[in-house]
Amino acid sequence: MSTRIESTEPARKAAGAVPFHRKISYSLTDTAGNLLYCVISSYLLYFYTDVFGLSMGIAGTLLFITRLLDAIDAPLWGILIDRTKSKYGQSRPYFLWLAIPFAVFMVLTFTTPDLSGTAKIAYAAATYIIAGILYTGISTPITSILPNLSTDSNERVVLNSFRMVGGNVGFFIATTFTLPLVTLFGQGNDQKGFTFTLSLFGVMAVIMFFIAFTNLREHTAVKAKPVPIAKSFAAVKRNWPWILVVTANLCYWIGLNIRSSTLVYYLQYNLNSKELVPFINGLTSLQLISMVLIPLFAVKMGKHKIMIIGLILAALGQVVILTGSANLTLIITGWIIGALGSGFACSMPFAMLSDTVDYGEWKNGIRASGFLTSIGSAFCIKAGSGIGGLLPAWVMDRTGYIAGGVQTPAALSGIQFSFIWLPFIIFLVGIIPMFFYKRFEMNEASIQQDLMARRS
Repeated sequence: MSTRIESTEPARKAAGAVPFHRKISYSLTDTAGNLLYCVISSYLLYFYTDVFGLSMGIAGTLLFITRLLDAIDAPLWGILIDRTKSKYGQSRPYFLWLAIPFAVFMVLTFTTPDLSGTAKIAYAAATYIIAGILYTGISTPITSILPNLSTDSNERVVLNSFRMVGGNVGFFIATTFTLPLVTLFGQGNDQKGFTFTLSLFGVMAVIMFFIAFTNLREHTAVKAKPVPIAKSFAAVKRNWPWILVVTANLCYWIGLNIRSSTLVYYLQYNLNSKELVPFINGLTSLQLISMVLIPLFAVKMGKHKIMIIGLILAALGQVVILTGSANLTLIITGWIIGALGSGFACSMPFAMLSDTVDYGEWKNGIRASGFLTSIGSAFCIKAGSGIGGLLPAWVMDRTGYIAGGVQTPAALSGIQFSFIWLPFIIFLVGIIPMFFYKRFEMNEASIQQDLMARRS
């Protein structure tokens, strides 16, 4: 591949502020990714059981196995990015190369072919795995490009907030309008409705990825040399802040996926209010408030404390929903509390991962931004999706869930446990690593100074 790198920005911009239009362009990457992938986290289990026609047990097992198999590709994409040196940069070109394939296979994942038995299961597994692989390929650069957009830690927090706001917009559109659009396009045929809805989202996502590719520029990557594969793995050695961030982030995504994927079941069967799914999901967009406030809070209290607060609020929201029972006001209140917590907990690991890349370079002499961020972001999201799909499916299957049927008291209890208590427990577990992260965060400024001295 060509080794000529685009670099027309002054050196001061490479080390400091990023122009506003590029911050907006960076936000579009997560808008596009979430617009498509959040349909999986919110509706794929429901699609497989109540639209595609798989049993709960098969659907849950399929989600788990395919997610774990697919998650293996996360470090491979990271290694590939670390070894990429093109005229467009290191991470940026993947927005151009993978946008269309990713959109196409997302549409195929939510398409129901005229198949039955093993062939139908094989089709579901193949399309889901390929869509997941392509998602990793296009989402990993969203995180790996961040440390290359600016060397200023505070500017990275701002950039990450732009990204999270953009991702929240994509999440809002996907979770709020998917079911209404399925009804509109399908006219009673949900199989057709899902295909047309994902096609519309796919076109929108491709356009946004192309805009991001056109406007973004990488700076640190200009001087970076391709990282050998063996050294990519060595970047993890003694990188304790990275291990702590990955652990906390994985817990968050497991809890989030359980809550998101079981909401439709809880509202449909426990509350007989399936029509509220788009409205409740739409309230998740209030996490935008937390995301916007992060740069202000980060200066005053540190990133690890914001992560802890986010996970506590996410867990607290589950308790409020439980106490609300059939009280819609309390259910909405609990969901909003959880959404505000998610705004913090979802955003902070991506900003902290950039700092762990610096730590790895300082500790081991290896700057493996693609490898470290791919596991810390894409792997956590996908493994969280797999585990977060398996656990509630396993509980609901064991308690007698019947797709589209009248649920027994045991089945209703299984749905409630899956929706309320599983996320609650896992969110609290995610807090533990953050108590150990504090001492590493305190040294970030001195580490950055040492790195700048080495590079100069």
